[in-house]
Amino acid sequence: MTIDCETFPGDRAPRAVALHCSLGSGRQWARLGEALAGTHRLLAPDICGYGANRGPVDLPTTLAREVELIGRDLGDAAGPFHLVGHSYGGAIAFKLATDSPFAAKIRSLTLIEPVLPTLLCDNAADQRLYDRFENLGQAIHADLWNGAFMEAIDRFTTFWNGSESREPLSAKTRLRMIEQVERLAFDFMAGFAEQNVATAAARIGVPTLVMSGGLSPYLTQRIAYRLASIIPGATARHFPAAGHMLPITHADQINREIVKHIGDAERRATVPSLWADIIPLHRDAAE
Repeated sequence: MTIDCETFPGDRAPRAVALHCSLGSGRQWARLGEALAGTHRLLAPDICGYGANRGPVDLPTTLAREVELIGRDLGDAAGPFHLVGHSYGGAIAFKLATDSPFAAKIRSLTLIEPVLPTLLCDNAADQRLYDRFENLGQAIHADLWNGAFMEAIDRFTTFWNGSESREPLSAKTRLRMIEQVERLAFDFMAGFAEQNVATAAARIGVPTLVMSGGLSPYLTQRIAYRLASIIPGATARHFPAAGHMLPITHADQINREIVKHIGDAERRATVPSLWADIIPLHRDAAE
């Protein structure tokens, strides 16, 4: 999904790229597109295997492969762009920003509860969170192997519901999830395969915003906290009354933060060029 702004038509529009969560699609970011209208062109591609991007494809089992595949959709982001990712999309965004040909083009990064579980393997307390998540992945994989698709969906949604009160899924939503549910096994494999997350995070050199919800699973709250403490100069925003789906349930608050973060990053990016113009003038005057 691409949303064109009016102020900067066509190729002149600054870009923002937003990546959705598992069992979702680029439509997740429609309200973010509205919030950015007039300033940026939003590119919200469907991750391979989701939304309109389903078909006879080999599904990726690593984040590196996810980056390779989604890179085909980022051709429109030829110049510098701002990157936003939520949940599994946040994990892909992290990989794009730390280990991809697109890293040098990223002007700002927003991570909303990215699923990077191996970050939690370096101490005993966090290891327990990792182990529980690994058990969840194995149980969902077994459900999918046995064709118990609704059981897999129920496990998945119950976990990500965290401390929120659970509402029944609509028939339309359940049908859409059933059509895509086998993709979950690949999402888990890619997340567990990613190593050296802390080392990569420490090398991020662009303005980074990390957001989390207080009703989310403690796993992703902890990942968000760890990332915010490792990424140089990162800004953390925590929403106590929000759950893991905060980009949808708390879209107005979240989008305000994203728009502000992008605006701040744009202003920072102009400072070096301003000084580049001023210094030669100052030297000419001195001579």
